[in-house]
Amino acid sequence: MVVLGLGAALGLVLVLATQLVGDKVVPVAEGRRAPGFTATTLDQTPVRRTLDDYRGQVVLLNVWATWCGPCRVEMPSIQRLHRQLAPEGLKVVAVAVDDVGSEQKIRDFVAGMGLTFDVLHEPSGRIERDWNAMGIPSTYVLDRSGTIRRMVRGSTEWDDSSTVAFVRGLLADGAAK
Repeated sequence: MVVLGLGAALGLVLVLATQLVGDKVVPVAEGRRAPGFTATTLDQTPVRRTLDDYRGQVVLLNVWATWCGPCRVEMPSIQRLHRQLAPEGLKVVAVAVDDVGSEQKIRDFVAGMGLTFDVLHEPSGRIERDWNAMGIPSTYVLDRSGTIRRMVRGSTEWDDSSTVAFVRGLLADGAAK
């Protein structure tokens, strides 16, 4: 009877814990709603940006750093994808996770690479934790509803034909809404 009571109590605790933490058990996965983030622009007077600022748009979110070799390798392909699909509505947001005080270094990187998409800075490590970025670069493609449709850990070529077709499909889905 005691064992049965303990088993029932443990079951109840597990059910309640799952209801309370829900998304925190598996916070980031394809097909799940993206967690939020807060980062700042690199303007002389930084402006705070959140995921809500991009609501209703197809977003490629890249978590990166200036000191990351694979980030440097993939950044030109992200720029090419942006140049190709921004006119169709793709929003590219790159969040640098460099340390506090690295703003000028990030600005220099952006200028040197000729990046024309949104580049933000989040030095606290929170975006890496909240987005379960197990190393950088980590990149997420979000549909208009804020659902993660693709996650890529590590460097890749973002402007290959299959990725362009995939993103175009997301852009077309709900474009008339």
